[in-house]
Amino acid sequence: MAQSVVLARHGETEWSLSGRHTGTTDLPLTEEGRRQALALGPRLAAWTFSLVLTSPLQRALETCRLAGYGERAQVRPDLVEWNYGRYEGLTSQQIEEIHPNWSLWRDGGAGGETAPDVGRRADRVIAEVRATEGDALIFAHGHVLRVLAARWLGEPPEGGRYYALQTATLSVLSYEHADPVIQRWNLPPSS
Repeated sequence: MAQSVVLARHGETEWSLSGRHTGTTDLPLTEEGRRQALALGPRLAAWTFSLVLTSPLQRALETCRLAGYGERAQVRPDLVEWNYGRYEGLTSQQIEEIHPNWSLWRDGGAGGETAPDVGRRADRVIAEVRATEGDALIFAHGHVLRVLAARWLGEPPEGGRYYALQTATLSVLSYEHADPVIQRWNLPPSS
């Protein structure tokens, strides 16, 4: 069983910078995002990972590569970001104009995924990680990682709404005795 699971959210993109929902649109990192990704490497060097997984989207792949794990990473389509459907590329404010009182966690993306859909993908990743001896490292995206954290704790996928996650941060899921816990959350690479 994995002792610790380190979650690494990808670095900044143009859309993350402007608050646009970036699901399956395959955007590159900005120059700042590349700098952030490079800064993750020294912080991650404190661990020895038995398993390294990444989303197939270039912002996660590039973060993984720049942090020094590109050669070891295994791509998992289940780690792709939430499919926002017709809300892809829109800000929350723009979505509210279309769908007043909208909540991604309650309503999902119009024509895209719901929280339970993303939760099923997260559950498959968790099953793989828990079957691994040693620590695991996952490079992915804000909303899918928030769902993964909720499911790690046995919460419904919608519980991810309570775990804000910035770009290029590290979080650690682990155990306290036999109980799954969040050991650290939303740590910048330099802390």
